[in-house]
Amino acid sequence: MVLRGLLVVDFTRYLPGPFASRELMRLGARVVRVETPDGDPLRSVAPGWDDALNAGKESVVWDLERDPGLGGALCAKADVVLEGFRPGVAERLGIGAGDLPDSLVYCSLTGSGAGEVRAGHDLNYVGWAGLLVDTAPALPPVQIADLAGGSLFAVVEILAALLERERSGRGRHVVVSMTHNAHRLAAHRLRGEPERTLTGGLACYRMYRTADDRFLTVTPVEPKFWSRLCELAGRSDLVERQYDSDQEDLAAELAAVFADRPLAEWLDLFEGEDVMVGPVATLGEAAVWLDEPGPAGRAPSLGEHTDDWRAALASFEG
Repeated sequence: MVLRGLLVVDFTRYLPGPFASRELMRLGARVVRVETPDGDPLRSVAPGWDDALNAGKESVVWDLERDPGLGGALCAKADVVLEGFRPGVAERLGIGAGDLPDSLVYCSLTGSGAGEVRAGHDLNYVGWAGLLVDTAPALPPVQIADLAGGSLFAVVEILAALLERERSGRGRHVVVSMTHNAHRLAAHRLRGEPERTLTGGLACYRMYRTADDRFLTVTPVEPKFWSRLCELAGRSDLVERQYDSDQEDLAAELAAVFADRPLAEWLDLFEGEDVMVGPVATLGEAAVWLDEPGPAGRAPSLGEHTDDWRAALASFEG
């Protein structure tokens, strides 16, 4: 547990920040979530997500009227602070990067960078980032900007800043832009990746419906894998057509092939073969196949650890 002994104080809510602090906790950090008296809206909107993201963390309620200095006192003991406030709010609360010890790593999760005031959610960010142009109006099945552009980039930046602190003794203020980082996930296409390769442009890189109304993922873009797939499917006549100009006609041929058997039969046929074919698994199936444990425990109740932390901070001051 490489972060054992480090304290993360997390002022964020909803998804990007709590996902990031969960990953830091997985690496051994102790995480304290600081919430308003009303709590993170995720508690009521999506309690299952709340448990998945926040089990194992501590919850402290910061009531500004009752105890205006509590947030700053917690931050003073932290190694990492996560915040997702609009510009100027953290400073107004006395927990801006400039208000705190320069030894801590301070991470600001933003939609579009420091000083940006545009309101938005994940779909807005990936739209601005250029990720939806090939698939609109279809919605992404997971929050790409929130999780990849926000949470995971935040973890990378925080770990790098902690490593730098080990060398210099000084922390750093990192600003994570979900929109900019989401754009970075696809910016290589500006240098010439074939258009629509990932969104149906090639018959050998698509999903196909099976006889039992399930789907297979089919991705043998390399000729040797494509050739073996065609052989096993009984359609060696398609081998030379992999990159035909008429990809839709080829896709129709493949659709008819895969529609002839249920998913399980195709998986049995392809087991152990180099064909680059797999199932569109349900989340439950994926958890079983990947041997991934489900969410452990529950999120702490709102303010469950507030009194403990008040007492601990009082003893530090004494």
